[in-house]
Amino acid sequence: MTKFSPSRRQWLAAGSALAAATAIPARAQEIAAATDLSGKSVLITGTSSGFGRLTALHLARLGATVIASMRNFDNGNRPEAASLLQVARDEKLDLSAVEIDVLDEASIASGTSAAEDIAGGSIDVLVNNAGIGMAGPVEINDMEATRLIFETNLFGYLRMARAVLPKMRAQKSGQIFNVSSQLGRIIIPNLGMYCATKFGVEAMFESLAYEVSPFGVDVTIIQPGGYPTKIWESGTRNVETLLTRVSDERKTAYETHLALTNGIMSSGGNTDPNDIPRAIAEIMGMPQGKRPLRRPVHPNTQATDAANAAMAQIQSGVLGGGAYKQWHDAVTD
Repeated sequence: MTKFSPSRRQWLAAGSALAAATAIPARAQEIAAATDLSGKSVLITGTSSGFGRLTALHLARLGATVIASMRNFDNGNRPEAASLLQVARDEKLDLSAVEIDVLDEASIASGTSAAEDIAGGSIDVLVNNAGIGMAGPVEINDMEATRLIFETNLFGYLRMARAVLPKMRAQKSGQIFNVSSQLGRIIIPNLGMYCATKFGVEAMFESLAYEVSPFGVDVTIIQPGGYPTKIWESGTRNVETLLTRVSDERKTAYETHLALTNGIMSSGGNTDPNDIPRAIAEIMGMPQGKRPLRRPVHPNTQATDAANAAMAQIQSGVLGGGAYKQWHDAVTD
């Protein structure tokens, strides 16, 4: 195995790139030729706003049968659901909506079943997107906050994958996208719990990619940088709720950290969140078995590219010549 040893200068440059990522203006990322997704059925979680809503509309506009899911659906009366469905009606898109709460096994079972009925029997593509933000020093994150972010950002993805995989394996085809983060590779203080969930997504779904490759199922991990979506808004509320349970002693001890936390949760930059659905659509249009395991998405991906390259080389050394070689070779990057 060739040793990967970036210089200190390279690592410092990568770190600086990530720190500055949210301040870089959005770049135009148009797919040269529109991808025709006709005949593809797609189930997306967390479509009330942000990447989920944008992905639902973008894929439907490219011809896919899209089933958008969200919690607290209220029979379609939730304002976010009603708004999304109205756009679909206005544009004559093949877009439906179902209720799925990724924290609830019964909700996932009923919502996935309804989505499969809409799709005509099975789901071709799952986009795991539902997630929450949480910030603050690791010590102030009590078990209630920690369980919530892990149940949503990591265990929710697992629950959804387990719901769709039996039919994907049976039909010998399928695709699972997982919206991770640059912070699934790079650690920033005061985002420890969020990073932990995204590191978990990276590990769990790379392993799954190897395991399901013999069944014709592709797995791709999308790694966004900073984008202005409502995860920052909801993340601020989550931190405010958490702080009502934190002792004065801990608040005082971490006063400087908490000030930084406020800055983190008010960011997102002025980048274009539509970069994410465009990347997903492009990868959907690739041939089965040739889709990338990971796709960093942001005007600046230098730090993530460096981390991905290093880990890919390590994984190749571990898996590329033994009993797992065939599985490893089937997962392209």
